Amino acid sequence: MVRTDDIQDGETARRIGFILTPGYALMSLTSAVEPLRAANLLAGRTLYRMRFFSLEGGFVESTAGGGFETEPLDRMGTEFDIVFVVAGGNPLQYVPPPALARGLRQLDTRKVPLGGISGGGAVLARLGLMGGRRFTVHWLHIDALSEAFGDLLIERALYVIDRDRFTCAGGVAAMDMICAVIASDHGTDFAQSVSDWFIHPRLRHAGEPQRLDPAGRYNLHHPVLEAVVRLMTSHLADPLSAGQLAALAGCSPRQLQRLFQDHLNSTTMRFYRDLRLDKASELLEQSALPVIDIAVSTGFSGVAHFTRCFAERFGVPPARWRRGRD
Repeated sequence: MVRTDDIQDGETARRIGFILTPGYALMSLTSAVEPLRAANLLAGRTLYRMRFFSLEGGFVESTAGGGFETEPLDRMGTEFDIVFVVAGGNPLQYVPPPALARGLRQLDTRKVPLGGISGGGAVLARLGLMGGRRFTVHWLHIDALSEAFGDLLIERALYVIDRDRFTCAGGVAAMDMICAVIASDHGTDFAQSVSDWFIHPRLRHAGEPQRLDPAGRYNLHHPVLEAVVRLMTSHLADPLSAGQLAALAGCSPRQLQRLFQDHLNSTTMRFYRDLRLDKASELLEQSALPVIDIAVSTGFSGVAHFTRCFAERFGVPPARWRRGRD
C-alpha cells in the first residue's frame, strides 16, 4: 500500500494528482507513480509531489487486491500542475458520478492540465473534456469508443501529449508517458536515468507501436537525433523551439542543426514542421475536425500560416486535400 505522506514536500515540486476510479489497474497506476518517485530519489530533492484521491477517500483497492490510500475528492482543490484520471475495467460502462464530473470540469475551467491512464481518457471524453484533443486509451476500448463518439481524435498509440492533455494506454505505457513528461521538465538524459532505474533501457516514443522507432523510421544512428525526434513527436501541438530541443537533448543549437543537416538533409525546424504537417494530413483524412482546429492541434497559430505550409508540403491546400481523399 502506498500512502501520500511517504512523499516529502518540496518548494519547486510539480504537483501531480491522481483520481482513482473503481476497478482501476494497480500496474497502470504504479507505472506512473514509480518514475516520479525515482526522479525525486535520483535528483536528491523533491521534483514531484503526488496526492491520491477518490470519491469518498480512504483505502481504494485495485483489481489486483493492493491499493492506495486516498483523500476525499471534495478536498482536492485546483492547485495542481497535472491531474490524472486512472480507470480500468470497461470505462465505457463507467458513469462518472456528479462530484467527479464537477471536479474535473472545475479543474478544466482553472486551466489545470488533465490526463487519463488506461481508460482515464475515455472518462474525460464522456465528460466532453477531450474535444479537439488527440488522445489514446487502452487498445481494447478504442473501437467501441470510436463508434460511440465519432468525432473524437483517438490514436492507437502508447501515449499522446496534446497541449494540456496527457493520456496513455495503461500498463507500462504509463511509464513511457511519465518519462516523456520528465524529459520535457529536466532533459532526456535524466529521463533515461529514471527509465534505466527500472531496467527499462529504451524510452519509447509516443507513436509506438503504430510507427517504427525513430532510429528505424528515419535511419538514425545518433543518440541526440533519436532523443530530439522523440521530443518532437510528443510535442506536436505545443512545438518546442530549437533552443529548447537542444537544451533538453544536451547539446547546442548549432550542433543540433549540423546533425540534422548531415543525417537527414534538413534543418531542425523544417523536419519538425514536416512531422506536424504529416499529423495534420492524418487528421484531415480521419476526422471531420474543422481546419482551424487541426491547425491548432498540430502547433500552427492560424489557418493562413497552416494552409501555406500545408500546400508547400503536399501541393494543395488542406480543404482541397481533404476533398480529394473523400
